[in-house]
Amino acid sequence: MILIDYKDRRPIYEQVTEKLGELMLRGVLAQGSQLPSVRSLAMELSINPNTIQRAYQELERQGFIYSVKGKGSFVSENGPMREAKRKEIFADLKCLVEEARCVGIGMLEFQEQVIQYYGTETKGEQV
Repeated sequence: MILIDYKDRRPIYEQVTEKLGELMLRGVLAQGSQLPSVRSLAMELSINPNTIQRAYQELERQGFIYSVKGKGSFVSENGPMREAKRKEIFADLKCLVEEARCVGIGMLEFQEQVIQYYGTETKGEQV
């Protein structure tokens, strides 16, 4: 489910936050589903529970999850999160297109690469 890269310079809580966010956006963690308890996830990943607590707080701040006192943390509706991620991707794409133009990459060459990468990276996977 979640793999921690100890060579990554980012703090572990940021890695956990990112991985859980990806799982939610991909639908692996469905809307309304309960997340593992802080303690159980910390044990599973062999990391400090405070690290998981911080990741959960960050996910809640970002709107990915919500907490119910005495019951735990649950996955929020992901429609707004998906739309925000979609906008972010298209903004990144716009920057890439502008950069490609600046270095002389033509539109057709750029399109061919996008089609090639999109086709090979997401085979059989629809998000």
